[in-house]
Amino acid sequence: MKNRSLTAAALLMPATGLVLVFMALPLLYLLRYSFNEFVPGEFMISGFTLANFTTFFTDAYYLEGMGTTLMMAAGVTVFCILLGLPLANWIASQRGHRKTLLMMAIILPLFISNAVRAAGWMVAFGQTGVLNYTLVKLGLISQPLTIMHTPLAVFIGITAVNLPYVVLTLQSVFEGLDENIDYAAASLGAAPFQSFLLVRLPQVMPGLLAAATLSFILTMNAYATPVLLGGPSFRMMAPMIVTEIMSKANWPFGAALAFVLLSVTITVSVLAALFIRRRY
Repeated sequence: MKNRSLTAAALLMPATGLVLVFMALPLLYLLRYSFNEFVPGEFMISGFTLANFTTFFTDAYYLEGMGTTLMMAAGVTVFCILLGLPLANWIASQRGHRKTLLMMAIILPLFISNAVRAAGWMVAFGQTGVLNYTLVKLGLISQPLTIMHTPLAVFIGITAVNLPYVVLTLQSVFEGLDENIDYAAASLGAAPFQSFLLVRLPQVMPGLLAAATLSFILTMNAYATPVLLGGPSFRMMAPMIVTEIMSKANWPFGAALAFVLLSVTITVSVLAALFIRRRY
């Protein structure tokens, strides 16, 4: 047993070293920057100040950005679960070529970058875009709808990005269930919906929570979709961080915002992992 543990540790050392060099060290440098002082024209002055973090927690502008990010992450996650749960269950029940085609339809969007997909939504949501053109031609609306640069556009765009991940996660969990549980539930008088709700759903709950956590994290760190579909007036944390660093050259404050976002994301992930371990 001891030799196996040593072998496992030796196998993990290369990967651990790469993570420390290419991820941990840059984050430590960024953390150090967050305590520096920004002086326009001088980039930043080395020191130790909590002013950057104090600014975040006392400025309504940045608190609103964090609140918008949290609400968007929660809303997208709930919507993705509501859409992805029945879809993943249905795909898992399919067989043969139909299942292959369905899986390809879910996987293929992952090969397209978020920026390209957001550009496609821009074409669809524009004043003269596909959606407004179709609705006007059908007589459902008289004037084009304003969808671009609204929270709704960002919500739809991020949902389209996250949904394949949620479906793939849940589908693999449904695949692992014993098919006989449906027959057993039916033999006891349970309708198909009752069987899904009372038998299948409790067994996939760990996977459901994992998929929800994944969707939440992806939304918290979304950048391209909020920038392209939300416009300059829509504030989420990732675009705000990039603005502080790239546009204002305020590395200390941008680093502080990054660590606030990172802390919230890690906290949610750890709490979800602890809940899954203790409950399931």
